[in-house]
Amino acid sequence: MAAKSKSASLDRKKLWSDPVMMGMIIILLVFLALFIVYPLFVLLIDSVYTEGTFTLEVFKRVLSMERFRTAFSNTVVLGFMTGILSTVIGLLFAYVDVYVDVKSKVITKLFNVVSLLPVVSPPFVLSLSTIMLFGRSGILTRSLLHIYDSNVYGLKGIVVVQTLTFFPVCYLMLKGLLKNIDPSLEEASRDIGASRMKVFTTVTLPLLLPGLGNAFLVTFIESVADFANPMLIGGDYDTLATTIYLQVTGSYDSTGAAAMSVVLLSMTLVLFFIQKYYLERKTAATLTGKASRARMLIQDKPVRIPLTIICSVITVFVIMMYVMIPFGALFKLWGRDYSLTFKWFDYLFKYSGLKAFRDSFILSIIAAPITALLSMVISYLVVKKKFKSKAFIEFVSMLAMAVPGTVLGIGYIRGYANGLFHSGIMSGLYGTGLILIIVFIIRSLPVGTRSGISALRQIDKSIEESAYDLGAGSGKVFTSVTLPLIKDSFFSGLVTSFVRSITAISAIILLVTPQFLLITCQINEFAEKGYYGVACAYATILIAIVYASVLIMNLFIKFFGTSRKIKEV
Repeated sequence: MAAKSKSASLDRKKLWSDPVMMGMIIILLVFLALFIVYPLFVLLIDSVYTEGTFTLEVFKRVLSMERFRTAFSNTVVLGFMTGILSTVIGLLFAYVDVYVDVKSKVITKLFNVVSLLPVVSPPFVLSLSTIMLFGRSGILTRSLLHIYDSNVYGLKGIVVVQTLTFFPVCYLMLKGLLKNIDPSLEEASRDIGASRMKVFTTVTLPLLLPGLGNAFLVTFIESVADFANPMLIGGDYDTLATTIYLQVTGSYDSTGAAAMSVVLLSMTLVLFFIQKYYLERKTAATLTGKASRARMLIQDKPVRIPLTIICSVITVFVIMMYVMIPFGALFKLWGRDYSLTFKWFDYLFKYSGLKAFRDSFILSIIAAPITALLSMVISYLVVKKKFKSKAFIEFVSMLAMAVPGTVLGIGYIRGYANGLFHSGIMSGLYGTGLILIIVFIIRSLPVGTRSGISALRQIDKSIEESAYDLGAGSGKVFTSVTLPLIKDSFFSGLVTSFVRSITAISAIILLVTPQFLLITCQINEFAEKGYYGVACAYATILIAIVYASVLIMNLFIKFFGTSRKIKEV
């Protein structure tokens, strides 16, 4: 114990004598405090401090509003339904992928496509597709089935759209967990006569329970924080995210919106703490290491065929939903005239379309490298260094994952338009492109940080220590040794940040000014007005840009990444 304490003390002394590393830590502390902690703190103060006194009157007023109580209960119901359905479908896909001998390679590739589609598309694309396919003017409901009163708005519409959007996240999470289950545990049960269903319910499922809980909570948080889908297809089914937005833009009640934001933030934070600090650890403790040997895939037709068919039908349905977007941009008048035309693309480029793409691209391309670099620096400090504020940096950098976009937007409005920085240098941030870039960075930081931490934990400490022994400083070691070893994670974080930035809407819709036109805001605006052709044209080009970015990243990693270098060695 004494040796451990002495080692930590030496590490701290080294840190204090390293100006580059100390500079990084100070910059990070100031950045995280200003742009994550401060806006959330202002929201809390706004909700309990009125006219120079601390009071709960704002909360009493908000809680007495029937609209708020309805939105709160709606949000909880929506979160539970989406979480359960997404987890079940995600588990089904993961089980088929890992356990079942899927004969067709095409089906396996389609599974991979479905897992990628929600990443490379704007958050409300499926809402747009659902309206165009199953709405009152839907191509399936009106044109094929001659149903003229179809209503896809409300709870059922949001649940379907959110489930199809979020189940791939559960699929990817549970796929990794299933691969780590030792097949000998399940085969021992089979050897003593247990059926496959019995093995699944008594062996596989108990091992997966913490992971299932983790997947459920991640989806629940995503669902209750989602703004775009409920706004587009929610109809009169209000959620907290949309109610907060309308409280600012419709009722001009930013104080009430701040109190509502605190309620929503409290809900997501509690779930985040349970997911991050309990279920993740329990999952890691239950499923440790890799399977001891290869698993014998299920070839029994009564199991293989039905499961494969169910997953294939869902996969084809999801892909069809995405395919409808470019068709929506090419049809002359959705629901009436399905002749092909490019008039919506012409309209897009004639009326501010180029500015929207230019503004979105420039802001996202500026935010992406900053986010990727900050993520790697935070990961490096968290994994490789010991200092007193390390826990604060790790916690706050991951905290943005639990903060709904609308809450963050309200926090920035209250913090930089009405708070401590309503005058002075920092007040110049509000309404500028810089504040949009900062929001993009904050929203993407947790993903890049998690990826960087995972990559850095696989690097032997002795590699960097050799560089230190040769006289290199921390900055030199980080840029010449550590960063080249985790370049795959860096490139991945770079593209992920670009994708998340250019497809973001919930945090920026309250902050964007007429000076800037952003693609997602334009899509949302045209879709709300019923101009689905223009909205689809925007979405089609946006998906093409994002998908091209992902392909370029994969090619870059393939030819210049760390894995290639290792193979060459």
